[in-house]
Amino acid sequence: MSQLSLLIQNHGVLLVFGTVLLEQFGLPIPALPVLVLAGAMAMEGGASWQLCLAAVLLACLICDYFWFRAGRRYGNRVLRLLCRISLSPDSCVNQTEDRFRRYGPKSLLVSKFIPGFNAIAAPMSGALGTDTRTFLGFAATGALLWGGAGIALGAIFHDSVDRVLVTLETMGSAALMALGGLLALFIAYKYVERRRRRAALAVPRIAVGELAALMQAGHDPLMIDARSSTAQELDPAIPGALRYHQYEPGQLMAGLDKDRHIVVYCSCPNDVTAAKVAKQLLANGFHRARPLQGGLDAWHAHHAHRAQVQPAPC
Repeated sequence: MSQLSLLIQNHGVLLVFGTVLLEQFGLPIPALPVLVLAGAMAMEGGASWQLCLAAVLLACLICDYFWFRAGRRYGNRVLRLLCRISLSPDSCVNQTEDRFRRYGPKSLLVSKFIPGFNAIAAPMSGALGTDTRTFLGFAATGALLWGGAGIALGAIFHDSVDRVLVTLETMGSAALMALGGLLALFIAYKYVERRRRRAALAVPRIAVGELAALMQAGHDPLMIDARSSTAQELDPAIPGALRYHQYEPGQLMAGLDKDRHIVVYCSCPNDVTAAKVAKQLLANGFHRARPLQGGLDAWHAHHAHRAQVQPAPC
């Protein structure tokens, strides 16, 4: 038996618990390979698959409940925070929140199998007011399905897994360097992908101060809310704004004045969704379309500041 196998045999439950805990809190540490190894060791009489599965359940529930409570308390703010620290593209929240809305807490059953969706499901449950008992029931079942699938894969292919462990053991430190290099390449790829998407959406923004000046000058800019339906439920739209996703793009554009100032806003990092919509409008001749820099947060901050400096009536 290889040293790696002995390590898993002697500390398998703690290794599974720690790896799953760190991954579920958002660190780029793949936990599934550890579950596969634990399943293979269980077939060899080493690790206990029951204890390993219990460790998966405990680690997932700790993280899921933490994010659930954060979503319940901070709402859409914690969703935007998760997207900012994610390795996924900046529109990760906007692409997944309506999916959760469609299926509700039942989506927790499969969320851990879907990259990106896992990070959003627990806080979204809290933000949308899911009952705690319902949340814990679906979250626990989803954790058992995900953990059980990984351990079962290891048990089914335990002969192949053991041969891989022996090969890695003979490679020594070179194997660790190779695995570390692959992880570094993955992180670098996601970083480059994010930068590339940002560059593709590099359209001029309008600052909230400039928008306020346009309104005061009587230009009556048209506001377009490019957020998802779920985001609009969590945080009301700017008064008078058109909801972009309620119309077909062609239907919406047909009724707009191409000489009018159009300001598109969202609530995602780097204004990605708003920039996409503004770029589409620009391509169709709406030369005064611009995304709002800072999105809805900037709008709220501007009006909160104005309320603070507004002199009290005599």
